Amino acid sequence: MALAKLEVDAHEILALAKKFASAHDGAPAAIAAALARTGATAKTRVVRTLTSQTGLKRQVIVRAVKTKAGRMQYALHSRGGNVHLKYFKARETRKGVSAAPWNQRRVYAGMFIKGGRFPKRVALGLGGQVYRRAGKSRTPIASQRSGLFIPKEMVSGATAAAFTGTVNSELPKRLAHELARLFTGAR
Repeated sequence: MALAKLEVDAHEILALAKKFASAHDGAPAAIAAALARTGATAKTRVVRTLTSQTGLKRQVIVRAVKTKAGRMQYALHSRGGNVHLKYFKARETRKGVSAAPWNQRRVYAGMFIKGGRFPKRVALGLGGQVYRRAGKSRTPIASQRSGLFIPKEMVSGATAAAFTGTVNSELPKRLAHELARLFTGAR
């Protein structure tokens, strides 16, 4: 089972050091508030980008991407293995099963979801999984997977760029806002 993690560490931000020095006791609370808000925004963008990058439904991605928020950190992490083809809008055709991992539809020849002869195919009652015969006879059959790993996709491509881009653009603004609230006493 693969494990991936995207993290933000607030200790690396030096641009607002003078404001932190004058803020005294309120600075850690301001940093924590800025991290929480920026982290929530980053998670939204990661889920949106990962949904289009993988071809999975949004609700699957939302369940897969977890957050770990602390006082001075905000992390997104995901675990999981090779995703079954059934989660990629799989449907049966005469040539095999058509599915869209990585948001690109293709036909997997020789695979099936239903049983019987065309055009009177019936559901097998196996949860909509995609299967392929593992031998020359009718049984055994083996469920098929896509080769897509959510943790690996989360730390690569457009999803990783969305995370880092959001953090780099939003966190300094959010910190400045929270510190301004601290100095002016506004709520």
